[in-house]
This record gives sequence, structure tokens and C-alpha cells, in this order.
Amino acid sequence: MKRTIDTYLKKRAQLTRWLLESPRGEPMGAVHQGDPGPFPEAVVVIPCLAEHETLFETLERLGENPPELLRRTLVICVVNNRVAPHGREEDIANNQACLARLRHEFAAGLPQLCWVDASSSGRELPANAGVGLARKIGLDHGLARLHAAGRDEAPLVCLDADTHVEPTYLPALFQFYKARGRWAGVLSYAHRLEGPEKQQAAILAYERFLRYHEAGLRFAGSPYAFHTIGSTISCTAAAYAAVSGMNQRQAGEDFYFLQQLAKTGVVEQISGTVVHPSSRPSHRVPFGTGRRVYESIEAGKPAQTTYNPRSYRILREWLALVSTRHEAGAAALLAAAREIDAPLAEFLCGRGFEETWARLQREARTPEQLLAQFHRWFDAFKTLKLLHFLRDTAYPDVALEEAWKQRKNFDGEDERIAETVPLC
Repeated sequence: MKRTIDTYLKKRAQLTRWLLESPRGEPMGAVHQGDPGPFPEAVVVIPCLAEHETLFETLERLGENPPELLRRTLVICVVNNRVAPHGREEDIANNQACLARLRHEFAAGLPQLCWVDASSSGRELPANAGVGLARKIGLDHGLARLHAAGRDEAPLVCLDADTHVEPTYLPALFQFYKARGRWAGVLSYAHRLEGPEKQQAAILAYERFLRYHEAGLRFAGSPYAFHTIGSTISCTAAAYAAVSGMNQRQAGEDFYFLQQLAKTGVVEQISGTVVHPSSRPSHRVPFGTGRRVYESIEAGKPAQTTYNPRSYRILREWLALVSTRHEAGAAALLAAAREIDAPLAEFLCGRGFEETWARLQREARTPEQLLAQFHRWFDAFKTLKLLHFLRDTAYPDVALEEAWKQRKNFDGEDERIAETVPLC
């Protein structure tokens, strides 16, 4: 794994174009194995785009964590915007105010606070870049420092500038990654109820949709049964390098990053704390929480539908079939899939399952390898595509309220959800 990290830092990491700055005004260059410390035992990365009004409250909340853990945690704020004219003038001005405050005023009890200026002239993100690259810049710097200290099993943690954390945030993370063999984890979440009544109704509906979908995937036995909210994601330094780091998407970077982590290891739930993302509307990204709330408010009502429960049952039967009939040929599996549901077989044929399964059987040496390779092919994105295909061809979306009531049929998931959804 050391070689994998060394290779990543040498060939793929963004360490020289955007440097870290410290409260002392000193640039913090790249580090290498054997450099003198101190070095962190955890890294929290916060991308910031026009977040002057929210970032410092988030940092203050983080500063309420135990001082001994704060001394061991490097916090990296990546203040970013795209190059003009793709970056809005008001966003750039907001970022400059944010940088000025970081440099001259703010400490918040964070002993290892630093930041990256990816906003000023000549330092902006490229025209086609977005939050994915902003996260990557901070995570790459965090990886370099953890690796230099020989802490490849220590966590790299994603947070957002508008997300509040509890005083139990760092204790939960340190406790989780204290156990040997950890790869990646997601923290529990509950969006804040804020703003006018329409905004609150929109986030409640969207959060029910998210939790219902996660429960359905877990019921189906999918290895991708976890939420994909950027401010809840963490992984070890070794895991980060193994998946070639954070992707550079303008949106959806959290979904694809977690998918890669699940293909190479296990993504687990981290207990003991809850993060509280903002529920504010946003038109800056094509999808996600902010966009969903924005569209709900514009439409005058929250989204009222979600995936049909029948689709999750079809997914469950399909995944169980593959796990128990791994010796069967593609034709036999497709015939069995057709018995489960004809649209399922149609979807698989359209995605080249027959040729793919034959190849996987040739390449896998054991049933365990075959199943792992199958799930790398039938990944989170393909799972979502199946749900959409079933929705469009056979099982239309159902009322969200009715689906929320039916979630109790997902093998006892009702109690787990009820415990972790205080808002709903």
C-alpha cells in the first residue's frame, strides 16, 4: 500500500499549484516521509465557495470538540471559485472576504487550522471544475501529511462549510478508525430545519426520500446501501489512494467516490454522532440536496413520489439469485431473471450481462472473487439505472407518504430508521 500512496502522490496529487497556508501567513509546501513533525492523526477537509456567512460558524462548532483531539486534527479549508467569467463576481468577493478573515482574525480554538487559496487571480479552479476538485485539493494535502507521518490508516474526512457538527464528532471518528481494518465510513446525518415553511417541508420530504432509498437498498442486500452525502464521508489515507483519490466532478462527486470505496473495501456506518447539513436551496449544482429543495420551492410543493417498493424486491431477488447460482451460465441466469420479472431480464440484456458474466466466470478463481467482480460491474450507478428502468417500464413511482409507511416491510428497517430520523 505504501507504493500505491507514493505513486498517487507523485503522479496524481494536486500539491504544488495550490499550497496550504497557515495562520502565521506561511505557505506550507508538500511534505515527504521522514520530514520533521508535528503531523496530524486525522484530516478534515472543507470546500468553501461563497461561504463567508456559514464557514466560521461551522469552524466554531468543530472547535467545541475535545481539545486533545483538535490538537491531533488538521483542518483544511479550500476557498475556491472557477476562473472568470465562469466564477461569479459576488462569489469571488465573498471568497476574498473569507480568506481575509482566515488570515487575520479567525482561530476558533483549532490548533491545526489551515487553508488553500483557490480563488485569487491566477489560483482559480479551471472553467470546468467544481466541488470535486476542491475536495481533492484538500484531501491530497491531507494524504501527504498523514503518509509522511506513517499514518496510512488514519482518516481523511469530508465536511461542508454549511454543515454543523456536534461535540461528539471527532470522538466518534477517532473511535471508529481506532479499530484495525477500517476502510471507509459514513456518519449519520439530519438536515437542519431552517428557513420558511416551504423550505422545511421540502427538506423533510427529501430526507424521507433519501432514507427510504437507503433502507430499500439494504433490504435488497446491495453492498451500496449507504447514503451519499458529501459532509458525511470519510476513509483511510490508504483507501483514498487505492481509489485514485477524489474525482473532479462539478456535482455527484460524493456518489462516485463512495462507489469506488465500496468496490475496493467496505463502507460502514459510523455511530456516536450526527452531522447536520444545511437545508438551504441552491441552483449552483444540477442535483443534490440544495437543488432538490430549490426545485421544490419553485414548484410550490415538495416532491411527492419515490421508487416503487416492488423495484427493491426485484433487486433483492436478483442479487440473491446471483449469490446462490454463481456456477450457472449467463443464459440460465437470464432465464431465472425473467421469471423474477421480465423488465429485469430486458435491462440485463440491454447492459450486456451475457457477455459480461461469461468473462467474469473465466477470470474469477473462486466463487467469492466472482461475486466481488459481479458487484463491481453491477455497481451503485447500474443499480440506480435499474430502478429507473423499472420505474419507466413497469413500476411507476408511488406516493412518498405511502412508501414511507411501507418501509416497515424492509425487514425491520422501520425501527432503525425511526431511531436515526429525528426530523421525520
